[in-house]
Amino acid sequence: MTIPSRVRLIDVGPRDGLQNEKTPVPAAVKIELVHRLQQAGLQEIEVTSYVSPKWVPQMADNHEVMEGIARDGGVAYSVLTPNLKGYEAAVQDKPDEIVVFGSASEAFSQRNINCSIAESIERFAPVVQAALAAGIRVRGAMSCTVGCPYEGEIAPERVAYLAGLLKGIGVQRVDVADTIGVGTPRKVQRAIEATLQHFGIDDVSGHFHDTYGQALSNTLAALEMGVWNYQSSVAGLGGCPYAKGATGNVATEDVVYMLQGMGIETGIDLDKLVDAGAYISGFLDRKPNSRAATALLNKRAG
Repeated sequence: MTIPSRVRLIDVGPRDGLQNEKTPVPAAVKIELVHRLQQAGLQEIEVTSYVSPKWVPQMADNHEVMEGIARDGGVAYSVLTPNLKGYEAAVQDKPDEIVVFGSASEAFSQRNINCSIAESIERFAPVVQAALAAGIRVRGAMSCTVGCPYEGEIAPERVAYLAGLLKGIGVQRVDVADTIGVGTPRKVQRAIEATLQHFGIDDVSGHFHDTYGQALSNTLAALEMGVWNYQSSVAGLGGCPYAKGATGNVATEDVVYMLQGMGIETGIDLDKLVDAGAYISGFLDRKPNSRAATALLNKRAG
């Protein structure tokens, strides 16, 4: 397939990027971050999650954040819902899409959500059915599609198995996630090929971490297959708490800089995006984990 002429990015910074931050981030700061992202042109934003505050205290303000957003009609707001209780709380805040998550690694599934892959699908099935009945879109996040901190390399057959299970319960689109950032282009392409056994190219997205500096290379490899949907995180926020040394999601700024340089449309204003990253990085008292953002900010400073 030819490289797509347009790419849509889902910024996961407000949820995936901030969920494991030790510093409490006030709801007002999260809301402002969402506003800045949509002003920069992001059309899809993963805002928060509805999980037990005991396990993810950073997301305990999910209702306050969703209620406080001045919604843009051209933006889709998604939330993570791990079970029916979480969905029932989320649906009150009218998300455009809910996200369920499964792992291609049995060991990771057990460590992360204390159940097998098959059991996780049974848990998600009523959530998916309820969302679809309510007219809410459903996305499935597939973690550890190329590597696992406990099992090592993941065979494409395991990815196909997970994709098939998610398709079977009604999930409409899926993310192929390199959760610990160990993927390389050919491995990522094999994981995507496995996913395409069950989902069309328009319903597959890439989600790459940059632990070994491969995220942009893996994005290019996915582009060459025709994939045009990707997750990224403003300022490179985020990481995997179950994988020692795993760094954050690929920075949205870096992806946008690469895509613009390739002549691929994103609809995103890079300068405003850099400002959004600088805003949240300033609150966290650190520099953006983005080479493009750092270079552009240094250039502004003269």
